[in-house]
Amino acid sequence: MGRVSQAQAEENRRRVVDTASRLFREQGTHVSVADLMKAAGLTHGAFYKQFASKESLVDEVTAHVFDEIARRNAAGLERHDGQRGAAQRALIDAYLSVEHRDNAADGCPVAALATDIARGPEGREARRTYAEGVADFAAFLAPAEAVAGGEAVGGAEGGEAVGGGLARLCTLVGALVLSRATQGSPLSEEILAAAHAALTEAG
Repeated sequence: MGRVSQAQAEENRRRVVDTASRLFREQGTHVSVADLMKAAGLTHGAFYKQFASKESLVDEVTAHVFDEIARRNAAGLERHDGQRGAAQRALIDAYLSVEHRDNAADGCPVAALATDIARGPEGREARRTYAEGVADFAAFLAPAEAVAGGEAVGGAEGGEAVGGGLARLCTLVGALVLSRATQGSPLSEEILAAAHAALTEAG
């Protein structure tokens, strides 16, 4: 059998990263290489032609899913004509929905990957990427009135803006984690509703 072309190799790599980004959010980073490659429709041996180790894949997937968040947030801001408050409200509505609770594979990596990232060593690339991604997401959620100009999407913006965004992000992520953990109980949807009310009534 001939060598895989560069274009095909790049496509295979993208397929593995896309598949892993879903499986890791749904099942955790402990998913085996064999199961991952089967889900991607590729052979087990093909993995090591693309990645030095599973750890390197986790690093790449972590960067990939936070890039995805940044793109979604930027697109949301554009859909609302740069109106930060409106974009944030739409995000809160979607984030605290039953649909998001039930779809971890395509959901927020801040909630889905938190435990796995916390268990990794402090110097690991994935942990640094995760921390940067959390900071950028919190900056997007910063109250519009606390952000000079009201147009920045990500990055540290200081004091009140960062604090307000972090508080909102903690409420979102905490509610999502708890609602998933209590799924099947009426409490699950009550948690989502309570968090939604707290965030929307507060601003």
